[in-house]
Amino acid sequence: MTSQTVRKVIFSLHRYIGLGVGLIAIIVGLTGSLLVFQSEIIAVQRHHQIGTIISQGEMLPIEVILKTVKNSYASQPDAKLVRVYVPRKPDEPFNVIYASKENNWIENYVHPYTGAVLGNSLNPNPVERFYKVIYEVHYNLLAGDIGYKIVGTVGLLVCILTLTGIFLWPGWRKLIAGFKIKLDAHPKRMNFDIHKVAGAIAGVFLVFTFFTGFYWNFGEFSEPVIRAITFSVKQEPVSQYIPGQSPLKLTEQLQTAQAQLPSAELRSVYFPQKPDSALMIRYKFPQEKEDGGNSYVYLDQYSGKVLRVENALKPSLGDRILNSFTPLHYGTFGGLPTRILYVFVGLAPLILFITGFVMWQYRKKPTPDFSQFRKNSWD
Repeated sequence: MTSQTVRKVIFSLHRYIGLGVGLIAIIVGLTGSLLVFQSEIIAVQRHHQIGTIISQGEMLPIEVILKTVKNSYASQPDAKLVRVYVPRKPDEPFNVIYASKENNWIENYVHPYTGAVLGNSLNPNPVERFYKVIYEVHYNLLAGDIGYKIVGTVGLLVCILTLTGIFLWPGWRKLIAGFKIKLDAHPKRMNFDIHKVAGAIAGVFLVFTFFTGFYWNFGEFSEPVIRAITFSVKQEPVSQYIPGQSPLKLTEQLQTAQAQLPSAELRSVYFPQKPDSALMIRYKFPQEKEDGGNSYVYLDQYSGKVLRVENALKPSLGDRILNSFTPLHYGTFGGLPTRILYVFVGLAPLILFITGFVMWQYRKKPTPDFSQFRKNSWD
């Protein structure tokens, strides 16, 4: 097979994948742009909802916070504690997550110094409702599990689309040509130029965002593959269920967990939802950039036995790869500049689809300078 034939095959693959998944990629990209600064915008709105928290010295023990929230659910015996997020700043509330029959994710905001329940997510403000819809559209197109898999599949196809586009990029033959836009040329040529430049600038970041999205949406298959390739396979930590025995108190469990990572700071606790599930406690070392931390201690919920420790400062190859996915997907790896950049990266699928579609529309139309377009396409 000649290089020209290979190029034609790759070009056809690039064209038809783009036409096939373009509209969904646009939706995912635009909603992704809206979500870049979601946490900051919601935090401002939440501040108006719960009021200002003034630092008053030491925060209350996490057990006291949980007891307060538990009392507020006394009339709902079926409600279950899911997890708790510890404040990252002195003026932030504890965020205690509960699940009920009607709602599997209820956020309860608790004053860290008084223990008062300041509010919850059952009556979200318009901004929170807006972002909830945007989030659902981004991850599953408002189509539940089927939409979740569709978005994951599109993520993989966009990666292939982007890689084929990078292969076809004119800049490999002549760098200047790869970034040159002739705005006064025929529309087909002008769209081609915009397409190639937009793809060159956003291509790598599109691979980052869409591949990580694919990985998360098909995590049950993709994570074992990555761990197998990197020889970082891990067994799921399991508690030895003892009928009739209650789980250990959280105070004891936290002491055991902290002893495993003495210099790390508690970030969150994930409570077992099944009798044989492990208690998972998440920590953050001062050296880590990830706000939530990437260090975990897994404990047997009945005996307190340490089942596994994941130290973010001593990660396996698999952990290093998987831990990189969150900053790559959200653009946090370079701080504020890359987050701002990701707002524009989310617009790239729209620009690339429109310019690609215009070129496709011209595929059979004679153009005055078409012969020169092919001859000079690398200029």
